[in-house]
Amino acid sequence: MTLDLEHFRKKLLDERSLLLEELSRVGKTSSKRPEDWEPNRGEIDIAPSDTEEVAGGLEEYGERTAIEVELEKQLIEVEEALNRIGNGTYGICEKSGKPIEVERLEAFPAARTKREYAM
Repeated sequence: MTLDLEHFRKKLLDERSLLLEELSRVGKTSSKRPEDWEPNRGEIDIAPSDTEEVAGGLEEYGERTAIEVELEKQLIEVEEALNRIGNGTYGICEKSGKPIEVERLEAFPAARTKREYAM
């Protein structure tokens, strides 16, 4: 069975759009490296003497950072999958060199390996 690459390209492009939308809610592109993202600092209008509010603000920033990092990793995986479509290696397991199960690609279009090699 041959892969419908156009189907998976569309799935990946849709996923990329969603990831970019989510990333823009918690972060912004880096001024130093436009291909990288950094978390928004948010509004920290807290008196330094109020340690509970300072701690809460720092916790919120930490959560935003964790979300931004995870979304950026997912975006990189999607971009790499789109590159694999372009260079003809999409759907081929990087460990075994055998085709990745279509069901796995449907569930996780950016998959690099067959199910048995997934972490």
